[in-house]
Amino acid sequence: MEGASLASKYTASTDYAKDAVTDAPYVSQDVQEVAQLIRSLDVATKKGGSFHVKKTTFKVATSPEGLKVDSWRFQDWDYKKHDLPTYARGLFTARNAHGVPEIAVRGYDKFFNTDEVTATKWQNILTNTKGPYELTLKENGCIIFVSGLEDDTLLVCSKHSTGDRTDVTTSHASAGERLVEKQLERIGKTKQELARELRKRNVTAVAELCDDSFEEHILAYGPDKAGLYLHGMNMNLPEFMTYPSSHVQKFAEDWGFVKTGLIVIDDINEVKSFLEEVAETGAHDGRDVEGFVIRCKRTDEGAKHYRDWFFKYKFEEPYLMYRQWRECTKALIAGKQPRYRKHTKITEEYLLYARKRLANDRNLAKLYNQNHGIIKLRNDFLEFKNMNGSDAANFEALYGGGESNEVTGDVILVPIATIGCGKTTIGVALTHLFGWGHIQNDNITGPRRPPRFTKALLDELDSKPAAFADRNNAQKREREQLITDVKIQHANAKLVALHFVHNDIETIRRVAQERVFNRGDNHQTIQAATNMAQVRGIMEGFIDRFEPCDTEREPDSGFDAVIDLDPTQGSRANLEIAIKELHRLYPKFITTMPTAEEMDKALEAALEGYKPEMRHTIPDRGPKNKNQPKQPQQQAPAKPAKKKALEYMSVELTTKDVLDALEKTFAAASPEQSRFFKLLQGSRRVQPKFHVTLMHRASSKEHPALWDRYTRLHEAEGAATADGRLGEMGVLLERVIFDDRIMSVVVRLVPEPADVNVNPDASGPPQPKWECVNRVPHITVGTRDDGVKPKESNNLLAKWLETGSGPGSNIGDLVIEGKPLLRGVVKGVLSR
Repeated sequence: MEGASLASKYTASTDYAKDAVTDAPYVSQDVQEVAQLIRSLDVATKKGGSFHVKKTTFKVATSPEGLKVDSWRFQDWDYKKHDLPTYARGLFTARNAHGVPEIAVRGYDKFFNTDEVTATKWQNILTNTKGPYELTLKENGCIIFVSGLEDDTLLVCSKHSTGDRTDVTTSHASAGERLVEKQLERIGKTKQELARELRKRNVTAVAELCDDSFEEHILAYGPDKAGLYLHGMNMNLPEFMTYPSSHVQKFAEDWGFVKTGLIVIDDINEVKSFLEEVAETGAHDGRDVEGFVIRCKRTDEGAKHYRDWFFKYKFEEPYLMYRQWRECTKALIAGKQPRYRKHTKITEEYLLYARKRLANDRNLAKLYNQNHGIIKLRNDFLEFKNMNGSDAANFEALYGGGESNEVTGDVILVPIATIGCGKTTIGVALTHLFGWGHIQNDNITGPRRPPRFTKALLDELDSKPAAFADRNNAQKREREQLITDVKIQHANAKLVALHFVHNDIETIRRVAQERVFNRGDNHQTIQAATNMAQVRGIMEGFIDRFEPCDTEREPDSGFDAVIDLDPTQGSRANLEIAIKELHRLYPKFITTMPTAEEMDKALEAALEGYKPEMRHTIPDRGPKNKNQPKQPQQQAPAKPAKKKALEYMSVELTTKDVLDALEKTFAAASPEQSRFFKLLQGSRRVQPKFHVTLMHRASSKEHPALWDRYTRLHEAEGAATADGRLGEMGVLLERVIFDDRIMSVVVRLVPEPADVNVNPDASGPPQPKWECVNRVPHITVGTRDDGVKPKESNNLLAKWLETGSGPGSNIGDLVIEGKPLLRGVVKGVLSR
């Protein structure tokens, strides 16, 4: 074996179980323990604790006695907390014929990736675990639980549902049950026999449903590889206990399951070396793999008792790139803007390829949405490019390019943190180093703070390349507000999350409190020296409400990049990580790294020189004493707001209505006619919001009377409404006009009947209330790049009127399908 690679020494141990002993571990359920667990879960279904459980009751459709089971579901981020009644991810309980509670299905304890939590940091794995280390391939499907009920019913369910047997095409549990039936038929056994065997053992069989004919994920499972991959047998107990893999593989043989690839290594250092080698390609034994689950024994520090424990080692690439392609393709099919942050250049090429395939094969989109054809389309593209997945994942490193290389400014840094993580310290230090803007939410008082916070950030970008959004942004709704508002008002801005990862909650709680209490009253809201008990309560509330950044789901998928920081580390370390990552992501934004001495001085300035501009009194959220007179709250004197001038008068339209009309129009057009529209979509250059400009401030000298009228209307009527609405009018979409630089929609304005006889001057003729001073009223759809300004639509339309779009012209001209009449809202838009 000398000279062979480490990975080649370990292959799937398909024969490992043949010599295993047949006596499997057994522990019966303790009624009192189960009853206590259910009581704790019931309490957690009611709001008010540090975690919340969702309970769902299912009637088991195949049970002759009409048995019911209860599913208990935590939020994923709750599993990092220290006080859960159980850490089972997938748990169903029931009551037997005598009303005695029991665990019917028991999933694994939630396990984490290496370095994701304190326990899975390599140093702790090396110190606190013992072998043998059983490595099973992390199959890429959906998890299925199989167990037996007291009436010999075989319960087959997904993580949180027993399934819908009337819809086997989409129900994972029902699809899993169908595969169980097939495998039992092949070996001549019945579902009742399997149910009795599982109940006798007091175990739940845990398998992965991998079948491309039912649902494709990222990795391929054709007919020769499809099935239920058995990878675990868990004891139905509150505490996590599971079979050794040798017993699992023997059970798979006996009952027709597919055996999961297994590798057994005794030495943890050898495990680490093996995983790191396989991670270089993301493939093992001739196939792409998502990663490995490692099963071993672990002890808490200082304890002698070892217990069953899992951790996982996931390969980022090319798996994450494949998943990004899948989500982008589904966005294309849905007519939405694909969102992607990594692998931009190769993803743009993939999307161009995918668009052509989707345009040439109408059935492909339908199948793709049913999770079929995903892998073939991806593999066809790789074959077209003559590269494998690993080469594609490293495309930009090899060939350069990508949108990120062109970013020089308009960056908003968005911390995702709780109190005491060090976000303000880092924000002030970055401002000291680079002269960026720094907006603190606590400095904004009065009503409608969130949109005013966004506005202040965008104002900073008028004169500075970046702005730091100093707010905790701990909950998804806060991030959704910020992302949505920024993208609507400044489509080209880059939102970069500084994610203070909350893995080790206990350490974060301790470190954060130390920082806050050492800081004393040097904060707008948290005056720790004055009221320590109240501050602890506020900090605990933020930790309980913290929702981690999840870029696979909205709203966090809207971030252009995410930089992970460790709140238990010092601010100096996190400052350097943030700068290095920004430099890597956007090399033209941060062109050179500051020296260590410069970063030290910036941090020193942040720690010693920062003083809050104002203070807020913390409201008492404790029990109210109705007889106690209400104390007036101190409030910082409000700075007089600078009055913003009217920039232009517009008619705002619903984005979806305009996009739907464009999609229908170009769907019926030739590939050549639709090329520029597809280019705008693919390069994310379609405007996020559409409007018709009635008049811009730049035209006030040519039309002083109309501008004066609009200004007075805005001040008198717009200020009186919550959203600045001045009225409504119809907008008829007539034609889409475009060249290779800009695209516009020619519209006809249809005023309300009450608005057509406005006459401010009795001596003059009747006038409409809303007039457009542009030669051709229009909507700007998008521009080729930042060098083309939206106002150039006027030039395009003027040329179109003069030369038309006939032979010899580079102007495209399409009639809008159906010429829809949309309802628009007239508003005044203020200058930034």
